[in-house]
Order: sequence, then structure tokens, then C-alpha cells
Amino acid sequence: MAAMAPSPGKRAAKHGVVISVLCLLVTCREAWGLICYCELSCPDHSFNGTCIAKPNSFCFSSVSKDFDIETGEWRDLRTYGCLGANELGYMQCQGYLVKHQLPKNISCCNDRDRCNEALYPQLYIPELSPPRPTRTFMESLLLVTLPLAFVVALALIMTFWFRYRQREVDARAYSKPKGFHMSHTETLTDMIEKSSGSGSGLPLLVQRTIAKQINLVHSVGKGRYGEVWLGRWRGEKWLSRSSSPRMKPRGYIAADIKGTGSMTQMLLITDYHALGSLYDYLQKTNLNYYSMIRLSYSIICGLCHLHTEIFGTKGKPAIAHRDIKSKNILVKRNGDCCIADFGLAVKYVSENNELDFGTNPKVGTRRYMAPEVLSDSLNMSCFESLKMADMYSFGLVLWEIARRCASESGGKYLLVDEYQQPYDELVPPDPSFDDMHELVCKRGVRPELPLRWHCNEVLKTMSKVTQECWHANPAARLTALRVKKTLIKLHVPDGTKIV
Repeated sequence: MAAMAPSPGKRAAKHGVVISVLCLLVTCREAWGLICYCELSCPDHSFNGTCIAKPNSFCFSSVSKDFDIETGEWRDLRTYGCLGANELGYMQCQGYLVKHQLPKNISCCNDRDRCNEALYPQLYIPELSPPRPTRTFMESLLLVTLPLAFVVALALIMTFWFRYRQREVDARAYSKPKGFHMSHTETLTDMIEKSSGSGSGLPLLVQRTIAKQINLVHSVGKGRYGEVWLGRWRGEKWLSRSSSPRMKPRGYIAADIKGTGSMTQMLLITDYHALGSLYDYLQKTNLNYYSMIRLSYSIICGLCHLHTEIFGTKGKPAIAHRDIKSKNILVKRNGDCCIADFGLAVKYVSENNELDFGTNPKVGTRRYMAPEVLSDSLNMSCFESLKMADMYSFGLVLWEIARRCASESGGKYLLVDEYQQPYDELVPPDPSFDDMHELVCKRGVRPELPLRWHCNEVLKTMSKVTQECWHANPAARLTALRVKKTLIKLHVPDGTKIV
């Protein structure tokens, strides 16, 4: 019986079954993952074997350098295993592009199972030096504790040495005679600079009754609240003021109480300035530009210091003088000025917003009183108002100084104006409140400005500052700091000729 050939339909069905089986195998493989060879990187810390990577992942083979302590040489350390899927595995495969502390290379594949077993990446590096041996715990502990122990020992030695020296000094001071010994070359200023040893820094002369050591020569002047005397101590000249002071004046040296039997005097010892007050100095001295600006600038520096409250351990409250005039300003030998006579001064402390002054607002010299003081419109609860009253008085003093300055006209010098007090030609020598109120407040008169001031830049600036200081409106007047900044910009050479 002849064999029959398979029909075309049966052959096609057989091929379809084979193709379906192959597709099923491929699908299962993709679902199960990729089988990779693993060594030193196997899951569950197994020694060697295989690992199954997730779908779309990679098998890898890496090499790095490892130092063998036994042989003392570097050797290649090769690792095989599975990587993560998708971008994570791809980024790890590109790790060889990044520079590592120790050289490292990696190769990846995912074309078949155990494909990484045949990968053998290489390292191309220069010779490596052996790594530094790591310190043990004891070595690290010694490295930290030894310097610390040295510092502690040094501190103890210095402490014992300081206590020993202090005990020695105290023993010498105790055994030293307590008598008062002073060389003939020692001055009063040198003695004042010494400390009492208690830490408070009080002058030694306070404890030695300075009133009994100074001889009063003659009376220099007498004011409303005290009398000023010229005194001598071992050939030096000092001023002694008998008063009840409210604060220490400039150039303060010491204070003491002197009893004469019938009365008790409170003495203040201050510096003595032989040139006297600015009032006396201007009557007998002609000024050039340099000396005029130096006198004016030193006065406004002192007034700015008074008006400013200084904070800190050595701070001071803000102070309004309330009696600025040429007779209350002293001239030093170097041409600078200092403000004196603080009997009417007012202290202001911003912490509690308190002012310390008497009940009568009409204080000071009537000739130098501001319009708001003469008209009883001064705001006694506002410290700024008191400062502006000082600035009005300073404007009058500035006018007195500028009158005594010689100015030039072409190649020749004009004669210096004679000294005058403010409003000298308009009021009596001792004007009353009514006289000054009529002149300053009602008529609005101010001292006349000489025409020659407008022909000179320096005197023109002084004229402008003066007029802004004695403005009728206190809020429009310049502050002490503003005047100080204006005067410091006036640079003139010293030694201007005066005829």
C-alpha cells in the first residue's frame, strides 16, 4: 500500500505549534529574568553560583585594586553578579567613567544567560604605593590625651606660680613702711595718676587732705554758685573752686572739704589755664583764619560731647550746659578751648527719660539767652529744646570769635574789628529780661555782621553757620554735630599774617 504524503494543512498546523512554543519560551524568559554568574556579590552571601536579574537588567563583571597585607602587593579583585533594572543598572554600568579613589572598571551585558562569565575588564593604572597603616584605638587615644594632659599640667604650674608671686608681693607690701615718701621731682599730676590700691582708682590725694597742702594765692573770680581761687602746690599752679558742685568739671583733679572754724568749704581742684577765659583772650588777641577755626572747632567738639549720651561701662549721660558764653570758655596754651562752669547744667538719661534741673527755666546769662527762654516758651520736658538753646548761645560766641579775625582785601589786610559782646551797642551793660525780650523776641534783632565777611570764603562760611545757629526757630538751628562737620571741612594754613 503506497504511503500518503502529509497534506499542506497539517504541515502548517505543525509549524504554528512550534512557533507558539518558542514565543512562550521567550515570554517566560522575559518574565523570569536574566540568569547571571555571581562571585563575591551573590545574594544571601553565598560563595559562588548564579543570580537571577530582574527584567531589563544587566549582568556585570568588575575589577578593582585590593592590597594584600600578607604579600604587601596590590592585586586585582574581580566581582560578578546582577545589577538593577532599567536606568539604575545602566548608570551602574557607566560607573567606570567616574574617577574613584581606588581604580575600578566594570563591564555589563544582557544578551544571554551567564554572559558576564566571559567578561574580563582590565585596569590601566600606574603603580600604586602601599596604603598608610591605620591607627589603632590606643594610638588614637594617646594622640588626643597627651596634648591635653600637657596643657592641663602647664595651666596648673602657671596657677601655682602666680599664687606664689602674689603671696610674695602681698608680704612685701605688708612689711613696707606706711609713711608717705615723695621725691622733690614728683608733680601733682604724677601723684593723681597713682591708684589707691583698692581697685577703685581713687586719687591718693583724696585720702591725704589736699586742701591742707595747697596754698590759696588770690581770688580769680566769683560767680553765682562759688568763688574761684588760684592755688599753688610745690610751685605748680592750680585752680580751687569753693562751691557745692553738681558734677565734675573739665580738668578735674581732686575734691576735698576744708573747715575754717566758722564755715565749711567744699573745694574742687582743677587745671589752671593761664590764658584765661575766651572773653579775656579775645580782647587782647588778634586772630588769623587758623586760630579762629581752631578756637571754634574745639568749642563745638566739647559741646557735641556734652550733648551726646555715651553708653557702656565708662559712659556718660547727655548734658545741656545752659550757660554757654565767652566767659565760661577757657583757652589753653595750645590754642584749644574747654568749656567750664557746669553749675547750671542739666543731665538727661534716656533710660528713664528724666531731666535733672531746677524749677526756674530762666537761668544763665541774659545777654546769651535764647528767644524761647526769654519768652517762657521753652519746653522744659524736652531735652532737644535745651540743646537748641545751647546752640543759640554758641552762635553768639562764634560771632565774637569771627569779629577778631583779620580778613584780606587784595594784597592788603583790613584792620581787625574791636572786641564786642553780643548786643553791646543795643542794651545796657547788665541788661534785664525785658530789655532782651524786647530786642531779641519782639524786634528779632541779631548782632550785626560786618560787610567784610561777605568778601572772604572762610568768614562767609562762619557767617552762614552763625546765622543758622541763632535762628529764631529752635528746630531750624544747626546741631552741634552738624556744625562740627562743617568746621572740619575748613582747611586753612597756619601762620596767616596779621597787621
